Amino acid sequence: MATRKKKRLTENEKKWSKTLWATGWAAIPVVILKYQRELRLDATDVNIILHLVRHWWTAERLPFPSKAEMASCMGIHPSTVQRHMRKLEKAGLIERVERYDSKHGGQSMNEYDLRGLINKATPYAHQELGEREGRRKRKPRLKIAN
Repeated sequence: MATRKKKRLTENEKKWSKTLWATGWAAIPVVILKYQRELRLDATDVNIILHLVRHWWTAERLPFPSKAEMASCMGIHPSTVQRHMRKLEKAGLIERVERYDSKHGGQSMNEYDLRGLINKATPYAHQELGEREGRRKRKPRLKIAN
């Protein structure tokens, strides 16, 4: 009789449940959440960024979610998403990249480049890493007796 190996749950599966984790996940640097006030991001801005990140699968391919889908998920009007996207663009946090459908003609959904956000958040990341290193150096080390 063959024995089955029981697969161990990952830490994220333990936290969120295997079912929720199986639906997918989105990675965002914590520094963007921690310093959202300094980056002048309100709750709607952060939610939009989370939706952009949700659609950003590889570094080479910019995300291109529809504003209507984001608005529907967030329970707000599409014009509110448009207004916040313009604000993020004006602040230099995102850049709208127009796309065109060569097959059918006309404009397709825009792509969004988040390099501005990355560049503006990087000094806060350096600050965090410096503080972390300082705490590590100040932490007393245990001496092991022979």
